[in-house]
Parts: sequence; C-alpha cells; structure tokens
Amino acid sequence: MTSRPYHVYVLQGRGQRDYADCQAALAHVPARMTTLPFLGKEDEVIDRTRDADAIVVSSSPITRNVMSALEGLKTVVRTGVGYDVIDVPAATELGVIVVNIPDIWVREVANHALSLLLAWNRKIVTLDRQVHAGVWSGTVPGEQTGSLHGETVGIVRLGNIGSAFARRVAALEMKVIASDPYVAPARFAALGVERVSLEALAERSDYVSVHTLLNAETRHLIGEAFFRRMKPTAILINTSRGPVVDEKALARALQEKRLAGAGLDVCGARPDGTAPAQRGEPRGLRAGRYTSTAMTSAEPVRFCPRVAEPSATKLAGLGGGEEPSLDT
Repeated sequence: MTSRPYHVYVLQGRGQRDYADCQAALAHVPARMTTLPFLGKEDEVIDRTRDADAIVVSSSPITRNVMSALEGLKTVVRTGVGYDVIDVPAATELGVIVVNIPDIWVREVANHALSLLLAWNRKIVTLDRQVHAGVWSGTVPGEQTGSLHGETVGIVRLGNIGSAFARRVAALEMKVIASDPYVAPARFAALGVERVSLEALAERSDYVSVHTLLNAETRHLIGEAFFRRMKPTAILINTSRGPVVDEKALARALQEKRLAGAGLDVCGARPDGTAPAQRGEPRGLRAGRYTSTAMTSAEPVRFCPRVAEPSATKLAGLGGGEEPSLDT
C-alpha cells in the first residue's frame, strides 16, 4: 500500500454534479478527491490529472495517450454502464483496471424509453404545440396512431435496461420481441420475450427500442439495411448511444417516409463535442419527424448516492488490495 493518500480525480460531465458522498465513502481508504469540470481533450485531461491514482469519469476521453502519460494511474471508474469513452484494450495492456456501474440508471432509462414510445403513440409533443398555438382539434394528429395493445415492440439487446423496458411494455399488452446474440434463452423465457434475428425484428416491429453498448460491433448497427426493412409506420427509439444509429441513414429514411418517426435521447457528437442538433444536421432530422430529449434518460431524482457511493465502493478496493473488474 502506498505511503501517501491516493489521489482520485472526478471528471465531471457536461452537467455539474455533487460528489461529496464519494469523498465521504473514500475516507477510510485513505484517499483525497479533486473534482474537475468537463475536460474534452486528451491534453487537458493529462495536464489536470498528472498525479492521479484513480479517475472517475463521465464523458471525458480516457485514451491510450492519457493512460500512458499518467504513470501512477491504477483504475478508471465510468459513472454508468457504457465505457466507450475509455480505451479498454489499452487499459488492459497498460495494467489499468477499468470498472463500470452496470446496475445504475436501469429504471430511469427504461422509463424514458417508454415515455418516448408513449409520446409518439399519443402525439403528445404535437398536441402540446397545437394547444399552445391556440389550436384545439380534439383529435390525435397524424396518419397512424396504434392502440399499443397487440402491437409489436422490438428490443435491440436484452441486457439490464432492455429487460426492464420489456417488462414495462409487456404491461401494456404489447407483443415483445428482441434480438440479442449474447443473452441466454432462459432470460427470454423468463421475460416472455420472443427471440428473433435483427432482420426479423426490423421487419416485424411497430416500435424499435435500442438498448446496447457502443463498441466496434454495434457502431451503426441500426443503419440503411435495417431501415429498409422497417415498416413505414414504425417508430425508432434510441436511449443507448448515438453512434449505434447511422444518423445519415436515419435522415434519409425519414425524408423518404420509409419510417414514421424517431424518439432520440442520444445522438452522435462531432469532434468539437457538439451534437448534430446543435449544428442543424443532419438535415433530415429537421422535418418534425423526430423527438429529442438531449440525453436526459439517465437523469435521476437524486444523483449523488446513485453514482458517488458506487464509484467510491469500486475505488475502495484499491486500499484493500482488491481488483475490481469490468462488468458488462
């Protein structure tokens, strides 16, 4: 064990959070904590965290260059399920332990996906705008509004969040199908979900909800081929990671009316850190055929205990000689 207290850096996301609970939980390690604002560039992370033993990160890039430069770095904790901001293969090679918090935000994200589904089905956003504009039509606008019960919802990946979402839509008497090559048949059976291929899911679903990690395999998993198989009355919902969906292909599908709409809580960031909606692109997403909620699906009522305490628990293993591992 080191003779000095460990130095833990918390790199905030784009929204500021209170990590006081994390410091309290680390008191027995011993460790001291420094909280920094969001750092979007490698050199910023390196310059501000040179003596780091551990980093708790939301969105800042923890790349090979960063980890190589931080000679004392022992572990990185990602404050969520996905770990795409961390170069995991490089961390493994460099002996840096990477951990995530796989059971966090499960209910929040599943609830948000359901909210987007209901908002589209009942045309909540359009009706709200009409009423504020003084229009009282008394009808649900649009060509297609299903009754939900009896309709089919397809879930892309049946992990913790996908499973939680499946239980919610099943309560609405919807037919639930899912595609996940990594989940055992027992989970499908326990949830009453039919296992199908990704292609069949695209063809059969009235609603598609995406719940997958972002990695090389899933980047643009939902792309041109997928959209061409979807019903023209179908809705796409994405509360996972923006780059899982090929935005240009989505824009084309919406422009050509091969897809009825999309509910997006996430979108792909540009190199400068801005999202497509901030830059007015892709153009096809301006046609009033999508609803965006700017990555708020994981916004909890009380943030601190839900992130700070689990992060500290992972980090506390440093002081006890334990080696936490990445949980997918």
